[in-house]
Parts: sequence; C-alpha cells; structure tokens
Amino acid sequence: MASDDLIALAAEDFVSLTTFRRNGVGVPTTVWVARDGDRLVVTTGADSGKVKRIRNNPAVTLRRSDRAGKVAPDAVVVQATATIQRDPDEIERCTALFHAKYGLQARLILGFGRVLSRDRTTRVMLHLDG
Repeated sequence: MASDDLIALAAEDFVSLTTFRRNGVGVPTTVWVARDGDRLVVTTGADSGKVKRIRNNPAVTLRRSDRAGKVAPDAVVVQATATIQRDPDEIERCTALFHAKYGLQARLILGFGRVLSRDRTTRVMLHLDG
C-alpha cells in the first residue's frame, strides 16, 4: 500500500527524485511524475545516471519541487523503492499516463527526445512504491 505522501506527489508538476551513489551520496534530479494506481511512475533514458544508481540501490527519496529543482524547506521527504521497467508494452502504457497528465508538453518533449536520440537511448519507466 502506497503512503498518502507518495500519492500526493502525483498532483505535482515536478518532483525532485534523489537516487544514491554507492558511497551513499544523494543525487537529486527534477522529474515528471504520474500516478499509476497505488504507485508513481517516472520516465527516463535507459542509460541515465539515475537508472545506473537504482540498479545498485533501489531506495530513493522524493520531494515536491519547481521546474528548476528548487525544493521548499518545508517539503516532505518521501521514501520509496524504485523498480526499473523495460517491457515495451508497459512503457507504452505508462507513456500514456504522462500524455494524459502533461498533454501536448509530454508529446512534444518525449517525441523530440526520441528524434534526437535516434534510438541510441531506450526509454524505461521507474515504478516508485512507498
């Protein structure tokens, strides 16, 4: 069962997702997030640093942030566990969640990313449970 704080983050436009290096140092990244039932989902490139860090340590934290990644001092820190999803059907299903939430903005940015990567970077979904 997901925490209320985790599910509440689904209403935010941007979230600071912190993944952890092997030495324990946190690396925050501003991401879009969408609700997927009782968990959240993030989309990213398969070769991104956050995916590499999650493979070593699936523990993450999330906090609401602005587009630039600035986190308010009173933002609640939410603990979660990330799972990397590579299944093409699941990626397509979750991409539709981003299209529904972010509309044309998601279609343009995710589509533009595919054109720029020229298939060098496969997208994955990160399921966040907490």
